[in-house]
Amino acid sequence: MTIGIYSRVFKEEHTPYVLELIAQLSKKEIPFLIFDEYYKAIKKHLPKHKIATFKNHHDVKKNIDLLITLGGDGTLLDTLHLVRDSEIPVAGINMGRLGFLADIHKEAIRELIESIEQNTYSIEDRTLISVETNKPVFGEVNYGLNEFTIHKTDSSSMIVVHVYLNGEFLNSFWADGLIIATPTGSTAYSLSCGGPIVFPTSGTFVLTPVAPHNLNARPIIIADNTVLSFEVECRSNNFLCSIDSRSINVDNTYQLAVRKANFTFKLLRMPESSYLNTLREKLNWGEDSRNS
Repeated sequence: MTIGIYSRVFKEEHTPYVLELIAQLSKKEIPFLIFDEYYKAIKKHLPKHKIATFKNHHDVKKNIDLLITLGGDGTLLDTLHLVRDSEIPVAGINMGRLGFLADIHKEAIRELIESIEQNTYSIEDRTLISVETNKPVFGEVNYGLNEFTIHKTDSSSMIVVHVYLNGEFLNSFWADGLIIATPTGSTAYSLSCGGPIVFPTSGTFVLTPVAPHNLNARPIIIADNTVLSFEVECRSNNFLCSIDSRSINVDNTYQLAVRKANFTFKLLRMPESSYLNTLREKLNWGEDSRNS
């Protein structure tokens, strides 16, 4: 097995953990490559011998069997550009704040490498949402792990999003925007807008309005084999479309639809990790002084 190491930002305080990761891989004689841009940032801190690098998704598909990210959830989401439809597993070592997806503690690097060597980890298949348009918007990576969002521009008034499920009219949302979240994304932007927590294996999408003006509009859960299409009304004729953290300004001539992608994102979990533990530990879910 060949490991790829990916991060987008290097901080000096990360140095001991990067060195520990490289030391553990070398000790176990597991071959590895480092993302080229990251390698340039950390090169002076590494052993002097030459380390192989990778640059893009072609290199990943050709040379890498598993990716390890160093950072937070945003860093892990970045790897969608690298793994794409290859379904190469990704393990996230948390160097950030929340670490909901990248939930492997930075002090547990040795345990992670041992788990990889001994094949004691598990893989979770996470649903991806795919966006279809009549004009190019998101290029080749037209899918996301968390959500697809239609949103008003910063200075505009609210928009109206008419939603259709498999061609049948559902509702018109008068709001600042509308989130279509995967189960993974149910604990991201959707949750902050009042959407429900949904289990990763539930086979659903969540539609969550952002600051709705029609107060009877509530989040709704639908089956993920549904094709959703949209018509957007706005005074400025421009609005934002985003997949995860990527946004683009579009106009009313764009035809938009979303569906479940025909491949999944493979998330590596440590043996002791579970979604229920993550909910309790990361979101303080169900916390009550009476449980102490």
